[in-house]
Amino acid sequence: MTRIIAGLAGGVRLRVPLAGTRPTSERVREALFGALDARGLCDGARVLDLYAGSGALGLEAASRGAESVVLVERDRAAAKVAERNAEAVAQAGAVRALVEAVAVAPFLARTGRRFDLVLVDPPYDLPQAELEGALAALAPALDHPATVVVERSRRSAPLALPGDLEVEREKAYGDTIVLSLATRGTARDADPVAAAETPPAAEAGAP
Repeated sequence: MTRIIAGLAGGVRLRVPLAGTRPTSERVREALFGALDARGLCDGARVLDLYAGSGALGLEAASRGAESVVLVERDRAAAKVAERNAEAVAQAGAVRALVEAVAVAPFLARTGRRFDLVLVDPPYDLPQAELEGALAALAPALDHPATVVVERSRRSAPLALPGDLEVEREKAYGDTIVLSLATRGTARDADPVAAAETPPAAEAGAP
């Protein structure tokens, strides 16, 4: 068992899957959300939690005032646990999170939603190229501004980020490192299709 740390559902106990996931430690989660709250990034946010496991990260955001939360977890058993946790947090007055029992890549390929806070806590053994591909696929679904938090092993190689994301800050907690990424530019910059369809600016003095 773990628990929601603060907010509307503070103290609510969360179930954790029996196997196959690596829950974020309570110490890291408390520090992470303390920093997000200090910047006003949870209240009213549209949150996406990728590789969600029990949903603890996304549900912490829900408890702290997020407007909407989507939890993406491909493992069916873990997704069922996340559903039960989402219901418990909603019963405490927070928004009801939507659980998507699907892998990250197909979810990002079909989603029409936009998000301004994304929490990414993949298994430490997820191939580097797969994580980098997920971040590239995520870019068109990000609002501007948006924050993407990535939790990784401290021993991981540096990430190659898509052009729309840059490292804003990073913090180590034992064997874990938490990267805070931020969007730059505009939403159109992140969407090559939209950018290609943009008509050229009219020349000065043209009728």
